[in-house]
Amino acid sequence: MFGLIGHLSSLEHAQSVAETLGYAEFSNQGLDFWCSAPPQLVDSFHVTSITGQVIEGRYIESCFLPEMLINRRIKSAIRKVLNAMALAQKSDLNITALGGFSSVIFEEFNLKDNNQVRNVELDFNRFTTGNTHTAYIICRQIEQVSAQLGIDLASSTVAVCGATGDIGSAVCRWLEKKNDVKELLLVARNRERLDNLQAELGRGKILSLEEALPEADVIVWVTSMPKGVEISLETLKKPCLIIDGGYPKNLDSKFNHSDIYVLKGGVVEHSLDIDWKIMDIVSMDIPSRQMFACFAEAILLEFEQWHTNFSWGRNLITVDKMQLIGEASIKHGFSPLVSF
Repeated sequence: MFGLIGHLSSLEHAQSVAETLGYAEFSNQGLDFWCSAPPQLVDSFHVTSITGQVIEGRYIESCFLPEMLINRRIKSAIRKVLNAMALAQKSDLNITALGGFSSVIFEEFNLKDNNQVRNVELDFNRFTTGNTHTAYIICRQIEQVSAQLGIDLASSTVAVCGATGDIGSAVCRWLEKKNDVKELLLVARNRERLDNLQAELGRGKILSLEEALPEADVIVWVTSMPKGVEISLETLKKPCLIIDGGYPKNLDSKFNHSDIYVLKGGVVEHSLDIDWKIMDIVSMDIPSRQMFACFAEAILLEFEQWHTNFSWGRNLITVDKMQLIGEASIKHGFSPLVSF
């Protein structure tokens, strides 16, 4: 059995869907209450592979909200992730994916040093960030949708915003090895990490966000939008493909132009329906078949009986591992979302 640990996109979102998720008493509560709310196991379902194999899964709502980071409630955020992981382990799940900010919080605050959660000693081999599959899917989206739009990657400039993160750096490695892009632009906040990535790749131009975006034919967005930054649509190339790999996926509202194509990055479609409610709650267009690629990684690991932390640590994703999880993805009936 596999598990998915997720969270909702805002306090307002959480309040609006609490009853649907099965804890109606949360629906009128404010942020203080959510900071103390325990994780909830809210959904059980089955997933069928195109090979005919059937597996069982559980969805755990961590009750973490992004406002906890904005309002400096870091201890609450950390507690949410660790408690949700403890619940997953107590539920005897073989492998569980940390979705959304859960994996970011784990990495940024070194939660690997906090493996004791009350009476549960966390076994980190039971958890995966799902970032390897997410990076693979984003790369396939770049390749397939660029071709649809007539953007030739061999003569194009690709900007990776969030290049030094786990997913961003993996995308850069794939583009460097698998695609002969004309120019690779590296955008991130930490200059030392940018220098290290550039040295590893042996290529890439380090630019600020404002410098990089007007040069790019393809923009891969795997970071948060810096506060106070306004991007003029007139400065962007036309056509321009933007892969929105963040959560929540809201760049389509910021880049609303007929020649700027914003795709939900890191989203996959399954060949067969899944009877779950969580993807409807997060507003997938086809909730019975679409899901975040990080969640799909846990499904793939369960199908393949790879009960290990396939994606773990910072910036350790290799092209070979992306290829491996990609082959499993195809085998079991998953494909990148390529429609707008």
